[in-house]
Amino acid sequence: MGDSLSAGYGLAASQGWVSLTAERIAKTQPGWRVVNASISGETTAGGAARVAGELQRNKPAVVVIELGANDGLRGLQLAQSRANLERMIQAAQGAKAQVLLIGMRMPPNLGKEYTEGFERNYRELSQKYRTQLLPFLLEPVAMDRAAFQADNLHPIASAQPKLRDHVWTKLGPMLK
Repeated sequence: MGDSLSAGYGLAASQGWVSLTAERIAKTQPGWRVVNASISGETTAGGAARVAGELQRNKPAVVVIELGANDGLRGLQLAQSRANLERMIQAAQGAKAQVLLIGMRMPPNLGKEYTEGFERNYRELSQKYRTQLLPFLLEPVAMDRAAFQADNLHPIASAQPKLRDHVWTKLGPMLK
């Protein structure tokens, strides 16, 4: 469950980190299937509205939640984003799925209180629900302007393997 960062915005379908992860899983963990339920522009509210249907359709053992960036870019109240993420985690765990929560960071122009609270939401929810947590999806490429498309938001194709490898540090052990 993700936004454009997981949907592979601006890339061929096979180039995004989720597709690259699916390839790795097919080779290293036969029998696992990856469903990319990411939508460009998705918010935590959209994810919370869709999660029950996705859980029912796909019956996952592991749910990866990479949402919140669009909430932050729109300045959505932190409590709303948190409540939406919490509903998704509860739904996934209620369906007996393990959860990997992937966090995002906001630029400082939203103010220190907002940016710190935004990061704290992921950390606190992960602790409360005992999920796996990857604090910042873009960590391996965030400081490299050349790793991003012209919009300076979405990583280019050559950056996607770094994201896959970063996510794999938490996801790989969950598939054992």
